[in-house]
Amino acid sequence: MAGRLDGRVALVTGAASGIGRATAFAFAREGARLVAADIDRAGGEETVRQILGEQIFGDGAAAEFVLGDVTRGADVEAMVARAVERWGRLDCAFNNAGIEGTLRATADYPEDVFARVVDVNLLGVWRCLRAEIPVMVRQGGGAIVNTGSVGGLVGAAGFSAYAATKHAVVGLTRCAAIEYAKAGVRVNAVCPGIIETPMVDRLSAEMPTLREALLAMKPMGRLGTPAEVAEAVVWLCSDAASFVTGHALAVDGGYVAQ
Repeated sequence: MAGRLDGRVALVTGAASGIGRATAFAFAREGARLVAADIDRAGGEETVRQILGEQIFGDGAAAEFVLGDVTRGADVEAMVARAVERWGRLDCAFNNAGIEGTLRATADYPEDVFARVVDVNLLGVWRCLRAEIPVMVRQGGGAIVNTGSVGGLVGAAGFSAYAATKHAVVGLTRCAAIEYAKAGVRVNAVCPGIIETPMVDRLSAEMPTLREALLAMKPMGRLGTPAEVAEAVVWLCSDAASFVTGHALAVDGGYVAQ
């Protein structure tokens, strides 16, 4: 059976774990040829090893790891260039690399940490768009998904830097979508709720009561899985979403509906 992304070339940043790894798997399952990028070499190479080694992705699975940091423009350019060099084009991009920062009230937030969150979460996404969009415009189209968050749709006490960057990612997504719609480039954002990822594990270690509090906030009464977010990303990149652009899709178990 043909995959929804057969013959397409995809780039995933933050592909070493969590939502990025799950989306890399989903892209491969749907037939995309993949560049998996991350600053974590071991994790990124393991993502690719699993894609190439698992029969569920088929004998034609094609993926490679690229070491890169989204805070460095040259690294981002190299990620995109590698996809074009290897497979001739770039059809889908999932700009997912991000960090959570620290848990601190706004007035007490360390300036250096705030700046670091902005550099990774916001400027990192912008650097990716800056590199990806010209390639897609030249080839006549493409689909980009940026990782936002429910923290980019509502406030998140204690996470001012994270929430600020994720709100900005949603705004950046909408601006780019409007600017490049007529060029055939669709730009959307996926906004996960609380998902079972290493990020949540780190925060739970810092605040032992956090997990119970998060569960109590969820209408579905559970956390989401990386695979559930990945399915939304695949849909946004597929022809099934051909008339969808500039949208911030919440994948949050009903949290922002409250």
